[in-house]
Amino acid sequence: MTKKKNSLLIVDPDQSYKKMLNLILDEAEFKLVDCSTGKQAIQLCASIKPDLALLALDLPDMHGIEVIKAIREWSEVPIIIVSAHTDNELVISSLNTGANDYVFKPFNANVLSARINAALRSSAVYEAGEPEIVNGPLRIDLVRHEVFLDDKLLPFTPKEYNLLRYFMIHKGKMLSHREILKAVWGDGHIEDTQYLRVFIGQIREKIEKNSSIPVSIVTEAGIGYRMEISKFVSNHEQRTLKFSV
Repeated sequence: MTKKKNSLLIVDPDQSYKKMLNLILDEAEFKLVDCSTGKQAIQLCASIKPDLALLALDLPDMHGIEVIKAIREWSEVPIIIVSAHTDNELVISSLNTGANDYVFKPFNANVLSARINAALRSSAVYEAGEPEIVNGPLRIDLVRHEVFLDDKLLPFTPKEYNLLRYFMIHKGKMLSHREILKAVWGDGHIEDTQYLRVFIGQIREKIEKNSSIPVSIVTEAGIGYRMEISKFVSNHEQRTLKFSV
């Protein structure tokens, strides 16, 4: 089982540029999905929900700024414009429309990677208030999609990660079966309570000392589940407190 990769949507008709991105971006960290038109970009943002989009302005069917406008009607996915256009008015217009950053072609590979990681961190903070969530000994790195228990990296599948992230973001709150299923699996699975029960069991096997007597994710009979707020201070939190004093 492998951790979830950050998915990057590359929107550009230039095939040589996309080949270069495949070479410079670490395949262990990113899942790359590419398309060549604005219409495809909008559809893919809705269907695969990428973690970030790298968007060209010169597309064969519509201008990149129109793509930003369309996506921003319903999504806050980070968008980085990658373009050879250096006109200040175009840069300002892109950012004011909703782009998170603007990178000029040709670009330095390390600079682009840094901009991508910065945008992913900002997106994680926007979602949960910080780039990682801690609940006692359990910690999730929202940027790298990694789960730790007592600072030990746990092997989580992408779906297990998404489910645990939802619980961590809403820790202390009772969550109904339908609410969880809709948030993690979508509208088509809101009745699949047995499906949810299986994944809850898999997560409990990984994070509970005794999965048959769970204390982290508890069952609300006939309603749903709740992640309890831990009063235990983890080693990670102790180190954070030490260095902040």
